[in-house]
Amino acid sequence: MSDQAHVVVWVEGNVQGVGYRWWVTQHAEDLGLIGHARNLGDGRVEIEAQGPKAAVDELIALVTERRPRARRPGHLTGFLVEHRPLRRDSVGFHPW
Repeated sequence: MSDQAHVVVWVEGNVQGVGYRWWVTQHAEDLGLIGHARNLGDGRVEIEAQGPKAAVDELIALVTERRPRARRPGHLTGFLVEHRPLRRDSVGFHPW
């Protein structure tokens, strides 16, 4: 079993124009993850993250908590998490 994980998380609610992507990026970088956070045309934010499974799990918990403990901007109303195969072509974490 691999100790690495790759996920895409789609979050919905008041998550655009409030600093949510920058907040996600800071936490992802602190956790040593690679990927991105970007706004989608339908109002959701897409977060793609890869790295150590424990760090990915921590990011998922942070970005999807109903009552955030880390002063997360915006207001989350729903989310979807999809696990994907590991990628070898990504570096860094970027807010698009």
